[in-house]
Amino acid sequence: MNHPFLPWIAAAIFALAVLHTFSTKYFEHLAHKHPRHAGVWHLLGEVEVVFGLWAMVLAIALFALAGKTSTLEYLESRNFTEPLFVFAIMVVAGTRPILQVCGLLVQQIARQTPLPTAMVNYFLLLSVVPLLGSLITEPAAMTLAALMLRDSVFSARVSEKLKYATLGVLFVNISIGGTLTPFAAPPVLMVAATWQWDLAFMLKTFGWKAAVAVVLNATVVTLLVRRELLALGEPTAARMTVPPIVVGVHLAFLLGIVLFAHHPVVFMGLLLFFIGYASAYAAHQDRLILREALLVAFFLAGLVVLGGQQSWWLQPLLMGLSADAVFYGATALTAITDNAALTYLASLVPGLSDEFKVAIVAGAVTGGGLTVIANAPNPAGVAILKGKFDEGVVHAGKLFLAALPPTLVAAMAFRML
Repeated sequence: MNHPFLPWIAAAIFALAVLHTFSTKYFEHLAHKHPRHAGVWHLLGEVEVVFGLWAMVLAIALFALAGKTSTLEYLESRNFTEPLFVFAIMVVAGTRPILQVCGLLVQQIARQTPLPTAMVNYFLLLSVVPLLGSLITEPAAMTLAALMLRDSVFSARVSEKLKYATLGVLFVNISIGGTLTPFAAPPVLMVAATWQWDLAFMLKTFGWKAAVAVVLNATVVTLLVRRELLALGEPTAARMTVPPIVVGVHLAFLLGIVLFAHHPVVFMGLLLFFIGYASAYAAHQDRLILREALLVAFFLAGLVVLGGQQSWWLQPLLMGLSADAVFYGATALTAITDNAALTYLASLVPGLSDEFKVAIVAGAVTGGGLTVIANAPNPAGVAILKGKFDEGVVHAGKLFLAALPPTLVAAMAFRML
């Protein structure tokens, strides 16, 4: 890619894509105001479509300026494993057997405490499930938490304040909750092998601090919205309607996809087998969330294509910061780009100090809840929950403000503990 204007054009397209994510509410408003062209406005108002749409614009620009050969070489050099994995894990994790097992476990734990079950359920979904992401991966944890929150809290008549507060804490806790292991959080996964970070290192350096912040965030938001939660009354008792053998098969597929998360040829094959199995036993299934998962994968794939052209300004900007400043710089930059992209760029630079490495990863996961594009699982949460928000849109500005307090808690945990 040797065209002199191409880097600037790619940066401008990326900036427009980021601006578009903050404008989806406006397009949905236009859809209601101008029903004649509502389809187009609804399309532009789908946050999951944004980066895929602008990635197409970038691809057209590349074809025009760099030619067919260079453009195809660039597109084929992109790694689409993460979008494919998120698609696969969402479909399997969002099934009735998996949700019933998780719902039953959460309620069983909640009923062992003297506190109101509705409050404890809510607390567990914002604390234990995000921490569980360190084992089952963050996208799976996001899918489970979002679906269970949708059915237990968001489906009731609760305020927009509660919805945004919940979403902000969920996004932040998912982002930091996957740091107990070296394989569950995308920004950690990008550097763990290169920098030789093992399980013991993650638990000592990140894990316990993240757990403190996750529990504190979940506790604070539960106390803040306790009146609305208590008004919901006791949740409907969870019960298993799916045979144990079907649950076991679902869990086996989920485990297989997680174990082969870095090998799309395997986990996509498992997904296809799973879809066939689900069709064969449709009586034990709800509708598979294929549409939602595909939209999320499209969003992430677009981010991969657009993000690959941003290293020319992102990497020098990050490397020009001190170890202390890079934590806050990474936290801020994560809001406008995928946090895994930041840590990947850092992994390409030799001779970084251990302090710098820890700071950039800590900053990347700390800022992972501020926007939809900050962390790979966030679009999955939006796809599942957005229908419960006003006009079916999650307002980017309100999400940012809601995620800011738990982000500050995470920052203090990583920098002061």
